[in-house]
Amino acid sequence: MVLRLLLPTLAMVMGLRAAAAPPVPVTLLRDGDIIFHASASAQSQAIQLATKSRYSHCGLLFRRGGSWWVFEAVEPVKATPLAAWIARGQGGHYAVRRLRDAATALTPAALQRMKAAATQLVGKHYDLYFGWSDDRIYCSELIWKVYKSALGRELGKLQQLQEFDLTHPVVQRKLRERYGFRLPLDEPVISPARIFSSPELVEVVTR
Repeated sequence: MVLRLLLPTLAMVMGLRAAAAPPVPVTLLRDGDIIFHASASAQSQAIQLATKSRYSHCGLLFRRGGSWWVFEAVEPVKATPLAAWIARGQGGHYAVRRLRDAATALTPAALQRMKAAATQLVGKHYDLYFGWSDDRIYCSELIWKVYKSALGRELGKLQQLQEFDLTHPVVQRKLRERYGFRLPLDEPVISPARIFSSPELVEVVTR
């Protein structure tokens, strides 16, 4: 009886989720593409406000075993199926960007170097403090360092924490939660917004 009552509700919820996350146009994707979304994490809004961007999280796309995966720095660093990654974002929205000269720069050898660099980071803890060391890694740091180490390419100029807009109460609350009153204002940092707007990249798809 309870199951019969729940079935229409479950069907409606599944329908809404399907509508919110349209099929991914995988034929447009290439290994090494970068995907962005607004995550549902507790820090997402603070990142969006501080960087003045729609996006708060990003990952690297690689094809493995015929399926697409997003290599990302969460807790811990891991590969996540593409569909699951998109569903985890707000409203199923995402954007994919690609190296401007990917056709010539992302050779099989270059992609192997990228995958090797990414694999070395698997299992590392997520860096809640956005430090620049390799002990812990955050999402945009992972992408920047993989491209830098494998290809010598810098996807966006590094900034310091003090360059962001830290005035909003949501941002200030998150900063106090993480750092107390001793903010590392001169810490080198790379944000999803900085990578997204890099002149090195071009748009592939936005949904």
